[in-house]
Amino acid sequence: MRDYKNIKAYQMADDLVEEVYKVTKDFPREELYGLISQLRRAVVSIPTNIAEGASRNYKKEYLHFLYISRGSIAETEYLLHLSNKLGYLENNKFNKIDSLRQETAKTLFGLICSVEKEGL
Repeated sequence: MRDYKNIKAYQMADDLVEEVYKVTKDFPREELYGLISQLRRAVVSIPTNIAEGASRNYKKEYLHFLYISRGSIAETEYLLHLSNKLGYLENNKFNKIDSLRQETAKTLFGLICSVEKEGL
């Protein structure tokens, strides 16, 4: 079993979650059950699935959860874009958080490639 807390992609995703929670506090209250909820669920899914996958015994299962995390990063990307487009997320905050999202995505993609190559 892998210790998910030592996985760089998990650590970065965890930081991304924290940043999303901070910026969504300033979103309009009418978005509480809409965009805020959807964005928070998507971003939390990233480290959650990395952690769950790390607990699996088989590479195929681990990859399955990493792929789910990858999908959640794509969902987060769109929801951040929409938040910025609607004016809920200022450009400077959007650029900062999207940069963190991009770096997290690159790190996760590297992890996926590494796990895919294991045992070949």
